Amino acid sequence: MNIEQVREYTLSLPGVTEDQPFGDDNITFRLEGRIFMCLWLGGGTHDMQNSEPRLALKLSPERNEELRAQFSAVTPAWHWNKKHWNDVYYEQLDDSYIRDWIKESHQLVASKLPKLVRQKYI
Repeated sequence: MNIEQVREYTLSLPGVTEDQPFGDDNITFRLEGRIFMCLWLGGGTHDMQNSEPRLALKLSPERNEELRAQFSAVTPAWHWNKKHWNDVYYEQLDDSYIRDWIKESHQLVASKLPKLVRQKYI
């Protein structure tokens, strides 16, 4: 997937909004105001060891450990809580993984919403 495909897919999920609260170098994606993904646009204050395209995904701690052990393109998130967030170098991975993990992150956040709100997304 390229950056446009990642953005389009993420926005296609129910209830997703985007904003840029941390500056012009990334886009955050939210469900009911809760961030579940951050897509790095390159450069800026969040440039790290390399400039490879990446996104940060919120997943369960157990799932994060599993993915880090299985894929070298999945690492602890640099600028997020490393227990709950992974950096995913999406151009190094199959598109189906990226879509599945974005949806999984979306569903994780949905599962934590109040019951009446959650019913719209699960």
